[in-house]
Amino acid sequence: MVSLYKKVAVHNHFKLVTILKIMMLSALEGKIPEQLMVALKKDIVDLRPAQEKAVQAGLLEKKSVLVCTPTASGKTNIAVLAMLSSILQDKGKALYVVPLKALASEKYGDFQDRFGHLIRIGISIGQLDSKEPNLVDKDLIIATSEKLDSLLRHHVPWIHEVKVLVIDEIHLLNDPGRGPTLEVLITLLRQILPHLQIVGLSATIGNPEELAEWLGAALVIDDWRPVKLEKGVYFQNKIEFFEEKK
Repeated sequence: MVSLYKKVAVHNHFKLVTILKIMMLSALEGKIPEQLMVALKKDIVDLRPAQEKAVQAGLLEKKSVLVCTPTASGKTNIAVLAMLSSILQDKGKALYVVPLKALASEKYGDFQDRFGHLIRIGISIGQLDSKEPNLVDKDLIIATSEKLDSLLRHHVPWIHEVKVLVIDEIHLLNDPGRGPTLEVLITLLRQILPHLQIVGLSATIGNPEELAEWLGAALVIDDWRPVKLEKGVYFQNKIEFFEEKK
């Protein structure tokens, strides 16, 4: 099912009207668990362009995807579709890896508010020398890359139950500090879990084609953003915007 909306542009004093087709959330009926559909309907009516592209790329068929789209374009819900579809169908656990403790806490609060009634959510950002045995009972585990590295070194048994791995801010593979740890984590998990579905998320990837090939993932690129990005100069409490040359 699709809905239609009009995008109006002014050019040479004439209005040009483009009709864009938008996939509605209801189009996923039967493709995702009913509990997830009910939960998502509280916040979503239409799928954003990147979400539709991810679904078409095989997200719900357990295929790995690398998503490179602007901030606030709906990347988190792409991860949600993959993670909760797997969990609610009793496929196994999901891992959501972030670079910072603050971001881990933010995602934990968000997911707990939205889906805490459906799944058991855990967060692991504490002491690096702890196995955190309480995680064995969690369906979705949010962790920093450093903490996940520690958990793997402790040979936590539940790691073999992970079916979906989400890497938020995956462009940090290029970071001199965090990059090597993240690269080793992805490599190890792909060896331990040969059928792992990987969902990489980023707003800024310099070489998305190469990264997608390395991950064995479909590449999802889109430039849609909910708010138009304007460029300008801020000086003496004033902003002067300027138009880019076409």
